[in-house]
Amino acid sequence: MTVNSITTGRIQSAIALASSKTGVDFDYLLGQAKLESGLNANAKAGTSSASGLYQFIEQSWLSVVKKHGAEHGLGWAANSIGTSSSGRLSVGDAGTKAAILALRNDPGAASLMAAEYASDNKASLEGSLNRPASGTDLYMAHFMGLGGATKFLKTMQANPQASGAALFPAAARANHNVFYDSNNQPRTLSAIYDRFADKLGGAAAGASATATPTNYASQALDMDGTTVVTGSNESADDALAWATTAMNKFTGKTTQAAASILRPTPDTARLAYMMLARLGG
Repeated sequence: MTVNSITTGRIQSAIALASSKTGVDFDYLLGQAKLESGLNANAKAGTSSASGLYQFIEQSWLSVVKKHGAEHGLGWAANSIGTSSSGRLSVGDAGTKAAILALRNDPGAASLMAAEYASDNKASLEGSLNRPASGTDLYMAHFMGLGGATKFLKTMQANPQASGAALFPAAARANHNVFYDSNNQPRTLSAIYDRFADKLGGAAAGASATATPTNYASQALDMDGTTVVTGSNESADDALAWATTAMNKFTGKTTQAAASILRPTPDTARLAYMMLARLGG
């Protein structure tokens, strides 16, 4: 069996699973990953510590893993992260720190932590803004941090024509193309927001015309880019179709709901693969 590099199918399956587990919108998570890394799990920023599918910087990653890691089988990582008196997060052992940061390049861990991070930000933003948070609001929180996004969105509500560069001079210096147009004129808060909305929407639409949680559930038995075939030479897609039909008969669930029920965890997928391999002997 040939093991390939991390495939787009595997990445999108991981995003679908994270969406299913956390309730965070699949299209938002897919669009964010496309915008941040081009769906490259090994992407690395040249100007910061950002890395992985969702380009988490070190402190943001340590923070979300410390808060939510144990919920997703990463208790060893969460328990290794400490907080200094100044609030800075750190890991005492260099090897453990490297292992925790390397999880940013694992599609499953990165997608789950991105979803949890978005869920936390959604709750906080909705409390501050007194309105539902959109996908663009969540992306602003990822881009600027929760505090920066809250300040941006509250100011935009009151004065959408305010200059973004004047409100966030340091961020404008580091992200000139975001805060200034092609004529080097400062963009308004409304213009910056609309630009992010267009990019996020375009990224989600362009990532894959068939990238839906239901469709990618059928790839849950795809092991690192290989195709699993049952002992009777039935493909994983055929097996899922049969199982979905059977589940519908007994539960009355819709195809999408049944596919969600049938989507395995990484551990059960590996177990299923081993069982099928033995049967196909």
